Formats: sequence, structure tokens, C-alpha cells
Amino acid sequence: MKNALIFYGGWEGHTPKQTASVFEKMLKEEGYNVTTSDNLSVLDAYEDIANIDLFVPVWTMGSITREQSDNISKAVSNGAGMAGCHGGMCDTFRDDTTWQFMTGAQWVAHPGNNDVVYKVNLKHDNPFTEGLSDFEYCGEQYYMHVDPAAMIYATTTFPVADGPHISNGTVLMPILFTKKWGKGNIFYLSIGHNYKDFDIPQVKTMMKRGLLWATKRGE
Repeated sequence: MKNALIFYGGWEGHTPKQTASVFEKMLKEEGYNVTTSDNLSVLDAYEDIANIDLFVPVWTMGSITREQSDNISKAVSNGAGMAGCHGGMCDTFRDDTTWQFMTGAQWVAHPGNNDVVYKVNLKHDNPFTEGLSDFEYCGEQYYMHVDPAAMIYATTTFPVADGPHISNGTVLMPILFTKKWGKGNIFYLSIGHNYKDFDIPQVKTMMKRGLLWATKRGE
């Protein structure tokens, strides 16, 4: 049985508790042993998390201690997976560059805020988007600084909303990507402003597939 740890908190606008419950249900349906925590003290001791197969952060902003950051970085580097979405993983612990290096991106803006209708373009021949079609989504279109090592499987096109960024012309922004951290797999999906986003079939499917994929040690 795989062991997953979901830790949630930070900015309440991202519905961390409810989103954590959605992920907990997904994993339990696949037979995972799931632990949830609303406190980062769960990361205080490396020996307490050394047997975790999958970390799922649902924590926007906030701060993490150096020891906590080092512990989870070591656990993932040693083969645990990490999977998350939206600001719950890539707008987490803004002052911790190790976290940003590990997770692969940092949110910097969402022009137009939460009412932007934009296209999600899927790449195919991969385990995350197989059988799915491109779709429109209404919400925050994340503009991110993304690790050049990331493997990208879904994108969106900027600009849609007005702003000073439009003078750069058209750019493709990753929505779904993976990367490695040592022996560990990292999965990220930029959609997921609140738990209701996972009622969208494509979003739910991609996220669940990402959770399962990230758990695969050494692949």
C-alpha cells in the first residue's frame, strides 16, 4: 500500500481544506493510505516522512522552516513523489528558493484575475492527457516562471487579458508539466483555484493521473 501525505493551509481563498479532501478521495479510491495535516510540523523530522511515497501540498503562500524544507526536499530526492496544483504548490513559500527549484515553477501573475476564459491546449501521446480533448476554462490564467527542465504536456496562450505583458507578443505558458528531483517525480497542474475546478472532467482526470504517476519511484 502506498503512503500519501497531504498538507494543507495558507490562503483560504484557494479552499485548501476542501481541495485536500478532493485529493484524499482520489487517492483512497486507488488504495492509498492517506494522512492529512493542517500543520507543517508534520515535516519537522525526516524520519517521520521517510516512508512517504507521495507528498501533496495544498498550501498557498505562508512560510516553511529551513529544516522542514530540507526534510521534504531530501525525501523527494530519495524517491518520493510530489504532485499539486495552482497556488497550492507553485505559489507556496515564496521566500524558499529550494521549494521553487524542487517544484519547478513560481506564480507571478494572473492578468484579468478570476474571470478569464481561455483555451487549454493538450499535448498527446502521454499518460496525463490521453483520450482527452482541448477545452475552455474560466478562471485564473497563471503566468509563471517555469523551470526549463520541465516536460510540458498542456499549455495556454497569452495574452488574453490586458496588461503590460502584452507588448511581448504571443507566448505559450505551461499548464501541466512534470520534472525530476533526484529520484522523485514532480507533477504540477496550474488549474485548481478552488475545489470546484475538479468537477471539470478533464481537470479531475489529469490531476488524478498526475497523483498516481508521481508516486512511481524511479520511473
